Amino acid sequence: MGMLLYTVSAFMEAWSEGFGTWHPTLYRVYIVLAASLVGFLGLGTLYLIVRRRLWGHAYLVFVVLCMAVFFYGTFTTGLLTARLVPGITVGGQALGDSLSFPRVMSLPINVTGSLLLFGGALYSIWRFMRRREYAYRVWANVLIAAGAGVLAFLGSRARLGDTTGLYPAEMFGVALMLAGFLMAGTLEKGRRAAKKVREARESDTRD
Repeated sequence: MGMLLYTVSAFMEAWSEGFGTWHPTLYRVYIVLAASLVGFLGLGTLYLIVRRRLWGHAYLVFVVLCMAVFFYGTFTTGLLTARLVPGITVGGQALGDSLSFPRVMSLPINVTGSLLLFGGALYSIWRFMRRREYAYRVWANVLIAAGAGVLAFLGSRARLGDTTGLYPAEMFGVALMLAGFLMAGTLEKGRRAAKKVREARESDTRD
């Protein structure tokens, strides 16, 4: 879901720059989706690391409610059209100051999503590094943590008004995460490796 939101947001950015204008409605939808994708990435991590899915369900409700309030705010607040410059990365600047409503609604989604994504990757690194057969998942989570760190840094910098190189840097961060997800694959690879180790030990014992 997070990757889908990223794809849609990137398409909207390309559409705006290609046609040389930020359509107000397009921008209102874009800014909410772009600000919410980290929340869904964090949600996926939460579902993976907790035993009780209730925690994931609760966070899903939280993210959806924040998005609903964010959408309401963006469609009921006048845009600073002077900041909707075609071909320029504008972030949420057209909504007003950093802590003004509705722009502030990106904070609860981004902060919690980044903490879950980054923290979940670190937890997984600690968990799998104790078992050699799951070393591939350690490196996969290193990539995920690195990508999450890049996105968190970019989001914080953009809120402060510095959007230099934001789009390519976001692509780099998401590419790191995607590489990590693909490398992680499933636990089956580790199980097969563990099985081979057990069979080798049993064979040595019999000999």
